[in-house]
Order: sequence, then C-alpha cells, then structure tokens
Amino acid sequence: MSSPTTSSSLYPIHLLMDELKSEDVVLRLSSIRRLSTIALALGPQRTREELIPFLQDQLDDEDEVLLVLAEELGNFAEYVGGNEYAWVVLGPLENLAAVEETLVRDKAAESISKLSTLLNASQIEEHLLPLLQRLSQGDWFTSRTSACALYAAPYPIASTAVQEEMRKLFAALTTDETPMVRRAAAKALGPFAKSVAEVPDQHSILISDIIPIYRKLAGDDQDSVRLLTIPDLIAIAAALNPEEVKEHILEPLRSSVTDKSWRVRYMVANEFVGLAEGVGESIIREELVNAFVGLLKDNEAEVRTAAAGQIPGFAKLVDKEVILAKLLPCVRDLATDSSQHVRASLAMQISGLAPLLGTDSTVENLLPLYLQLLKDDFSDVRLNLIGKLDMVNEVIGIERLSQALLPAIMELAEDKQWRVRQAIIEYIPLLAQQLGVQFFDDKLGQLCMSWLGDTVFSIREAATINLKKLTDVFGVEWAKSTIIPKVLEMGDHQNYLYRMTTIFAITTMAPSLNVPIIRDTVLESALNLANDPIPNIRFNVAKCLETLAAVLATTPEGQEIISRKVIPALKKLQEDSDADVRFFATKAFERTAGDNGEPMGESGN
Repeated sequence: MSSPTTSSSLYPIHLLMDELKSEDVVLRLSSIRRLSTIALALGPQRTREELIPFLQDQLDDEDEVLLVLAEELGNFAEYVGGNEYAWVVLGPLENLAAVEETLVRDKAAESISKLSTLLNASQIEEHLLPLLQRLSQGDWFTSRTSACALYAAPYPIASTAVQEEMRKLFAALTTDETPMVRRAAAKALGPFAKSVAEVPDQHSILISDIIPIYRKLAGDDQDSVRLLTIPDLIAIAAALNPEEVKEHILEPLRSSVTDKSWRVRYMVANEFVGLAEGVGESIIREELVNAFVGLLKDNEAEVRTAAAGQIPGFAKLVDKEVILAKLLPCVRDLATDSSQHVRASLAMQISGLAPLLGTDSTVENLLPLYLQLLKDDFSDVRLNLIGKLDMVNEVIGIERLSQALLPAIMELAEDKQWRVRQAIIEYIPLLAQQLGVQFFDDKLGQLCMSWLGDTVFSIREAATINLKKLTDVFGVEWAKSTIIPKVLEMGDHQNYLYRMTTIFAITTMAPSLNVPIIRDTVLESALNLANDPIPNIRFNVAKCLETLAAVLATTPEGQEIISRKVIPALKKLQEDSDADVRFFATKAFERTAGDNGEPMGESGN
C-alpha cells in the first residue's frame, strides 16, 4: 500500500473525478467543499493545468453543488499561485455566471468581483474585459444579468481606455430589451457610480456618463426597474455638491416621490433618511419636508408604514419648528390610521421624537399619543411602544411618565394577548429601577405576584425571571420580606401548577439570594416539595436543590447545610419510583456531592 503522501499527490484529481460522478449529491457536495485541500495537494501548477480545466467541464450538476463551487472558487487565487494567476479561475466562474439558477449566478458574480480586485490593469484588459464583453453581449439574458454586477469592483483598477469600454458596455445593458437585465443594471448602478466617483479626475464623467444612465432607468416604463434606482440616487447624490444635485437629480427625485406606482413611492419612503442626508440641507428645506408629508399621507398603507418608520431619522435633519408644524399633524393622523401596520410602525418609532422635542413639547404633544397607542386594539402597536419607552423616560422623567402611563400599563398587564403581558413583565425591572421601592410596592408589587399564577407557562416563567431581576435591583432583604413569603405560600396550593411555580421561582432567584435567606426560608419549602405526589415537581426539586447547593457551597455554614439536609434529600429522590426523578436526582447528587468535597462522607450524620 502506498504512503499517504504519495497517494495524496497522485490520486486527488482522480478521486475528485470519481466523487463528482457519484450519484450521491452529498458526496459530490463534500468533494467540492474539499477543493482547496485537493488544490493544496496538487500544488499551484497542476491546479492551473489540471483541476481548473476539469472544473470548467463540470457544470452539469445540481444547483446546490454549483452554488458551493461558485463560492469555493472565489477564494481560489492562493491555490493557483497567487494574484499573478488569479485570472485562471475566471474560466469556470464565467460558465457559472450564465447558468439558469439565480443563486448560483449571483454567487459566481460575487466571486468574479472578488477575484477581479486582485488583478492588475493589464490582466483586466487581457482577461477580464473579454469576459465582460462575452457575458454582456450573450444571447441569453442570464449572462447579461450577471454581467451587470461585475463592473464596480475592477473599474478603479482598469486603464482609462478599458474604463471607457466598461462604461459603454454597462450603458448598453441599461437599455436592454429584457426587463430582468435592466433591473440588474439598476441594482448595480449605485455601486458602479461609487466606483467611478472614487477615481480621481472622473467627476465630470460621473455627470456626463453616469447621470444620464440613471435618468434613463429612473424613467423606465417598468416600475420594478424604477424602484431599484432609489439607492442609485443616494449613491450619486453623495458624490455631488448641492448645486449639482439641484441641477441634475432634483427632477427625477420629484418624479420618484410622486411616482404613479406605489412600489416606487414605497421604496422612496423606505430610503427617505438616506436620500435626505445625500441631497443636503437646502433641498431638505425646500423640497423634502413637503415630499415627506406627502408620503406620510399617501393613499397606500404600505407607503405610510415605510414613511412612519423614517420619522425620527428625518426629524433629526430638520428644525424643531418644522417637526411641530409639519410632521406632528401627520403623526397624529397616523396614530389613528385605519391600517394596524401603519400604527405599529409609528409606535416603534414615535419615542424617537421625544429627545428632539424636549420635555414640554413631549408632555404636551406626544404623551396623549402614547396613551392612545397603548390602548390600541392591535397587540403589536402596544408591544412596539412599550419596548421604546425608555427614550421617553430620559426626556420627561419617570414621575410624569408613570402618572400618565401607569393606568394603561396596569391594563396591559392583564391583556388577553399573552405576548403583551410578557412585554410588560420584561419592562417591569426597568420601571422598578426608575420608580424606586416605595412606588413599586404600592403600585406594581401585587401585579408581579399575580403573573406567577398566569395560565400561560411563558408568562409564569417570565414572572420568575422578573422576580430575580427585582431582587437584583432592590436587594435580598427586600426580597426576603416582600416576595419570598408570597412565593412560598404558593407551595401549599392545591393546584400543582402553583407548586411548580414556587419551585421555578426558588430555582431562578437562588443565585441572587444569600446563605441565611436560603437557610431560613426557601430551603425548607423546597425540601417539603420533595415529597410532592406529582413526579414533575419532584424532579424539578432535584434541579432546584442543585442550584441552591451551588449558593450554599460558598460558605462553611452552607456546606454543613448541604451535608445535613440537601444530600440526604437527593439520596432519597435517587430511590424514587419515577425514572425522570431518579435521573435528575442522580445528576444533582453527583454535582452537589462533588462540589461539596468532604461533606459527602458526612451525609450519614
């Protein structure tokens, strides 16, 4: 039998051939994933001369295999001899860029772009430009679609003559008769414009060559093409000064904002902050404020939803007076919008206006809207608002916030949608921290305990985590006098779910408690429940004792309690009639006895 070294140098290509002919897709996939290993075994020269030509013919396969191949080849430059030979890998990738499956084409285009940045100007002219010409002028739209994405990466490296040819080829793609190709060109124009802008002394070319391409696409008769030109507009605007923006881009921008297709207006609304940042202050004042108001009042709910999501971002770019005079009336209308999705989008963003408006304006203008949204029929609206209340709290302070919103919060705490109750629970520790112990005990204490008896398990679980967080906020002495007695009381309840919650609560809170509190209060309750008739409770007691023991083990007194009380209880549970109880008790015993060191031997005392 030959040595591994010999076999690895002689057979990898044959092994690959055999595996790629296998009927098992998994085997073919794994062999493609090992291409780099095979290339390493072959060395750069044989990889160039044998492996790459072999791969060029291996394109009649499942899409998932081709997808992995397209990805692997993007990292292949180092295996063919470095940047000097990176062009060799373009062959198989060119074929992959023309297949039918979009995912494969996109990945191949990504890999070609990656490799093209490793080439020098003469290699681009010799190897990449012919590839671009073949793909851009291919008979099938698939190759022309892929070609669109390939211009941006190599453009800054190419020579001036090649750059000119590249611009011509790209311009031809933007007037292709197939909408799919024009869509791909519209998508690729933004990155291509950025590349042109990066090249020194090509600012005039950006205006003379690229902007006409953009205007043509922005006026395309297909809305699916026009909507993709919005990111292009942002990219081009970033490279122009305000005067040039006014001169060259303002007209198509106006057309996009009032486009007859809602999908184009949706795209404008969705990218509005980026657009505004790109075009500069004077155009924001003169044009975009009214345009934004128009989008907030659009007759399509999808457009209003997207525009509502941009409210705080756009508000940062204008004066407070403009917010109050122009945007707030729209915000009020959106708070009562007929579409729940619009209201949900607004609820997610409206808190972002508070820091911009300041205390008085927030209290006067926003608080009534918060209250209105907190009482909305649609649960997502209420959820979205609750999640962002801390921004409002920073502006107006907890006193005002709690006075205004507490009644609504109490109402939500009993909401029939359990996710809403859960969101309120998760917000309670933050509220508690800001309200202080006194306020919490008076207003929210009872509420937190009532959640422990909720019919939904997720709520009971969230409620126990909430108690732990509250213990961390207010301290263990507070927990000892306020929470723990109520939790332990539930351990005697006839409904087993309440007893189970006691065990969960003790287990969750244990890491926040200290040895005296465990010794004097919770340990006895846990040990009593070890004799519960319900096996589910008994095995959770085993888990609970393990957690309590971890805290007790931190002091000598605690270690003595483990030996005297915890280990005997776990031993007893190890002999339980139920298999699950025995399993968890054994697991807990091993960890507890092991962690406790010596006292294992004293367990008989």
